[in-house]
Amino acid sequence: MPHLFSPYTLKGVTLRNRIGMSPMTMYRSKDGKMDDFHLMYLGARAAGGFGLIYPEQIAISPEGRTTPHCAGLYEDAQMEGHARVTSMIRNMGSVAAIQLGHTGRNGSEVKPWVANMLGRQLSPEHPEGWQVVGPSNVPYGFDKRPYPVHELSKDEIKGLYRKYADTARRAAEVGYEWLEMHFAHGYLGASFYSPLANRRTDEYGGSLENRARFLLESIDAVREVWPEHLPLTARLGADDFNPDGAIFEESIEVVRWMKEHGLDMIDLSMGGNTDNMEAAWFGEPASWVERGARVRQDVGIPVTVSWNLGVPQNADKAIREEKIDLVLLGRPALANAHWPVWAARELGHADPFSLVPEDWAWWLRNFRGHEASIGWPAVHPQPVHSQPGQAKPAELMAGDD
Repeated sequence: MPHLFSPYTLKGVTLRNRIGMSPMTMYRSKDGKMDDFHLMYLGARAAGGFGLIYPEQIAISPEGRTTPHCAGLYEDAQMEGHARVTSMIRNMGSVAAIQLGHTGRNGSEVKPWVANMLGRQLSPEHPEGWQVVGPSNVPYGFDKRPYPVHELSKDEIKGLYRKYADTARRAAEVGYEWLEMHFAHGYLGASFYSPLANRRTDEYGGSLENRARFLLESIDAVREVWPEHLPLTARLGADDFNPDGAIFEESIEVVRWMKEHGLDMIDLSMGGNTDNMEAAWFGEPASWVERGARVRQDVGIPVTVSWNLGVPQNADKAIREEKIDLVLLGRPALANAHWPVWAARELGHADPFSLVPEDWAWWLRNFRGHEASIGWPAVHPQPVHSQPGQAKPAELMAGDD
């Protein structure tokens, strides 16, 4: 039976455990470059035991960034920073993953703590702003993204495929071993997929097949240049939680088409194409796990999800019951760079310090005069939030990792 600390192999890559750090925007880049901050931030999580490490969404073009302060890999000059990061992640025992994306109509934004809200958009005339693009001239709206959207021509769409491919080529050259395409959270791929944002009447709009065309052709473009032995995955906005938007039942069929186009794993999330969401249950613990299990069974493709899996027992249960294959953590990874070690102690792993570099591990295992004084949270006598099927201490033996 697999568990949270079991190795996981996809194509030619093996992760040391089933715990990944989700891509999260840091707003720390200048001219799209990654620097010492990213080396520190990402290296710390790799040293903390995560098996898979994503930076933020990496833009395929300048106008594909969320803000002027977000990272990209659309120029060769940006490669050095990425190469430093992938080298650090690899040296700390993790696998470096990259999420490629274009923010579409949701780009040109202000840092959220400056705007005091998420998603406040800069006008195209602002010195740091730009003209946002999308499948149709349909602004996101809701008083935060009100500006007109440039409707992409067919030639411009083909140009984006080339940018996806060029960025994927650079990603392989700088040492990434796992690639995810971002088709969720209201960004360009999600906009093409959702009727809320896509009003086109040509082959890129209307029917489900047409709305999925941009996603599938983008995958084709990347598949041509991305090494076959390395995983190619995608994050899909599988549900807009709005009857006029993307619908989960249709998304199952789209995932099946993605698999036929060479996708190796699907990462399920929300569409994010509107603030007007109905019955949005993704705030519940482990909220996407059951839908992940449905796709895993119906399509026969490996699945990962995020959203509220920061309780170790919930994460471990999802893996043990084989509902999903990997757990992705966002805010828990921000809050605790050593979340995997904490989770291992909570779940009764026989050697939780095996997850950190061996020099640290040696000191943490030895010369401990007082258990609670070494700086780790105390271990609960019984696992918290106990659920049927969760890990028992005796099941997590030293040889399992």
